[in-house]
Amino acid sequence: MVSQKVKVVNPTGLHLRPAGILCKEAMKFKSLITFSFDGCTANAKSVLSVLGACVKCGDEIELTCEGSDEKEALEALTAAIRGGLGE
Repeated sequence: MVSQKVKVVNPTGLHLRPAGILCKEAMKFKSLITFSFDGCTANAKSVLSVLGACVKCGDEIELTCEGSDEKEALEALTAAIRGGLGE
């Protein structure tokens, strides 16, 4: 299991479009991918779970990946979040 904290930089936070991009990226990997924010844990492969976390711009989340491709998944997802998830 690997984890890393990352700050959400896109101006609108994880609303529908960036949440969909995050989920699409997470679905490329076999690992279980979750993130923790404000005492809650969300499944990064579920758009509804990501939206339910109510993550806003400037919030810091902790990504956790567990599985055979966990390191690659963590690198790809942190890069996507730091890159603004298409915004």
